[in-house]
Amino acid sequence: MTALKNTFRELIQYPSAVLGTLTILLLLGIAAYALATIPYDEAVRQWRGGEDVWYQNPKYAAPAWYNFFSKTKKPVSFKASTVDGGMTKTVTAASADISSVDMAYSFEYDYDAPPQEITLYFTTTFDQKLPFASVVLVTPDGREIKIGKMAVDRKTTYRVSQDLKLQKSLKTERVMNALFTNPDTGKMVKGTYQLRIEGTTFESKSGMDAELVLHGDLYGLAGTDKYRRDLLLPLLYGTPIALAFGLVAALGTAFLTMIIAAIGTWYGGWIDELIQRITEVNLVLPFLAILIMVGTFYSRSIWLMLGITILLGIFGGSIKSYRAIFLQSKEASYIEAARAYGASSGRIIFTYLIPRMVPLLIPTLVSSVPGYVFLEASLAVLGLGDPLLPTWGKVINDAFADGALYQGRYYWVLEPAVLLMFTGLGFAMLGFALDRIFNPRLRDM
Repeated sequence: MTALKNTFRELIQYPSAVLGTLTILLLLGIAAYALATIPYDEAVRQWRGGEDVWYQNPKYAAPAWYNFFSKTKKPVSFKASTVDGGMTKTVTAASADISSVDMAYSFEYDYDAPPQEITLYFTTTFDQKLPFASVVLVTPDGREIKIGKMAVDRKTTYRVSQDLKLQKSLKTERVMNALFTNPDTGKMVKGTYQLRIEGTTFESKSGMDAELVLHGDLYGLAGTDKYRRDLLLPLLYGTPIALAFGLVAALGTAFLTMIIAAIGTWYGGWIDELIQRITEVNLVLPFLAILIMVGTFYSRSIWLMLGITILLGIFGGSIKSYRAIFLQSKEASYIEAARAYGASSGRIIFTYLIPRMVPLLIPTLVSSVPGYVFLEASLAVLGLGDPLLPTWGKVINDAFADGALYQGRYYWVLEPAVLLMFTGLGFAMLGFALDRIFNPRLRDM
């Protein structure tokens, strides 16, 4: 405990260590939040879902904070529904069977461009007679634009810009421009708009609900991709996946390497020779090429890739470094004393040899985590990531496959790339500081 307190006191003397620790704690907090709010099955369902899951989102929408850096204010997507109380709903009975259902929603529109689309999703209940609905848009300058009239089935989707009758009445195919601009000046009309839906049902037990979705050019904190998926999902859920892969791979590789090196050094003979020959063969094997081959011909499961990464990483160059240190420790006086009182080989290896190496292992362990995080992302960028999981590398892979950079959608690539760099920087700063603490020769450098 005293040694731990001394290490902590030394650690806080390095600003880089403090900043690196705060960075790692922030990433761990994001990971905990993602796991607590998004169950695994739900994350997979949303990530693999199509427009039936993400219908409320626009395609290729940049993040909403884009407007803070642009003089031209682009419309931000939003939704409202009578089910959740976002839209007002009033039901008035005209007779025993006929009722009027008035729904309305007012919204501020202060943007410099019209939205991509306005979509209404109707849900009704009836026996034989279909309800009827008429839609009216009231503009800030007092105009009432009759958008459409229709019979509404149990599940009906109405896209305003695709209504041919509305196009004909407005005398243009650019319906959104006509609805949100002044017909005389051609300028955007900003202010409070109101969408009214006047519904009529013709049966006593009939009912009607509606959902309004306005698709703008911007959406949420992270934007959307070509499948309308909210990129905040893979950015959040990719954090625990990246950290888990990096930490498990680093811990598994480091400790197994140390144990194997200690066993080979202690027993010597053919055991040590076998370990060294396996290490030498493994050092010349193309590590990434093997992972690519496994992902191409067998499976892209992230857990399989993790296991192969640990297996190939065990017999790395570190095993020779540990062996050199264990050869010195093997001849130390405390080891001779342990032999004298009859300690078993297992006790000597796991109680006396390995614990003395742990302080030297910690800096290397922390510094190696980003390498494994980048490895997992690299496999995903190459198209070999786990198809089920939303990860940072998968986002970059989808962006490149869709030509995001050529089309100016830089957010699609930059957001996961920044998180990768942020992770690498945090672990690197903490690792370098720990290396200075546990390796006195570096303190004056």
